[in-house]
Amino acid sequence: MADDCIFCAIVAGDIPARTVHETDDILAFLDANPLAPGHTLVIPKAHHRHVGDLPADLSSAVFDAVADLTPRVQAAVDADAANVGLNDGEAAGQEVPHVHAHIVPRFEGDGGAPIHAVAGERPDLSDAELDGIAADITAELDG
Repeated sequence: MADDCIFCAIVAGDIPARTVHETDDILAFLDANPLAPGHTLVIPKAHHRHVGDLPADLSSAVFDAVADLTPRVQAAVDADAANVGLNDGEAAGQEVPHVHAHIVPRFEGDGGAPIHAVAGERPDLSDAELDGIAADITAELDG
């Protein structure tokens, strides 16, 4: 637990939340400032700032919960679809420094945009640049 983390305070029961799912490792609750009815956050109870900080078993637990909850959230609010996303780091818009996945129900004609809209203008990358990036990522995985 981190003393200055609002999500850790929710896990500890110091701040109330509208919990929709809980296991020993995971907590899912309605976002207090929802983007849509049913906007749900899925967090590991243990404090981890970034997705890459999660141990494999906890990462699996988070994503298993997201996979299980997404269609149920959609059904509960009669949504047509959902966006599922994570903001990993301040530059990506992460406001609470505790890993959390958003399940945002979507409705036909709601005025929202696809997940591609969050990054702004798309870079114009050449095939050589794409090949270089792919090689760099592969090297990170192998390294």
